[in-house]
Amino acid sequence: MNGLDEVDTGARRECESPTRRRFLSGGALSIGVVVASLIHRRALAAPMAAASPDVSIEKFSDAGQSEGIIRVPRVVKTDEEWRKLLAAQTYIVTRQAGTERAFTGSTWNLHADGIYHCVCCETPGFDSRTKFESGTGWPSFWQPISKHNVLESTDNSYGMSRVAVSCPRCAAHLGHVFEDGPKPTGLRYCMNSAALHFVARR
Repeated sequence: MNGLDEVDTGARRECESPTRRRFLSGGALSIGVVVASLIHRRALAAPMAAASPDVSIEKFSDAGQSEGIIRVPRVVKTDEEWRKLLAAQTYIVTRQAGTERAFTGSTWNLHADGIYHCVCCETPGFDSRTKFESGTGWPSFWQPISKHNVLESTDNSYGMSRVAVSCPRCAAHLGHVFEDGPKPTGLRYCMNSAALHFVARR
């Protein structure tokens, strides 16, 4: 199975429980699921032409210290430009709302100290100090580095009601957030390694 297949078949299982993932792993995608997947990806990857040309995000130093809220231009590219710029798996995850297979990403088991940035535009997204072991096989955090640096939206794909998490600057799909995380927030931001660029704290 090639890398694209791994992303596609894993999409409907993102961050579900290990038991449910094992139950579903042997089944093929139905035509209805494939169609729903395509519609879902196109919706989340829609261009931001109608949006404001600028967006507010919180800037952070390499040490993870806030440097205040700033206005930055949105990063808008054509689908073809993203295809040329990104690796195949990263393109499918970030621009088509795909999902990498559990336990295959580069950062799900990473314990280094640093900041996780959006791979498409380098917007700081998560601090390793809020990362925890979720047992899902995806990098998980109990909060984003700033509420200004992630965008949450309703995702009703695959017959489930979830909350998708994306980058407010470039609209890259990052993952989903669930209400089964640890204290103090009780949230689990279940992200894709392919959507994140880790930078060690300095």
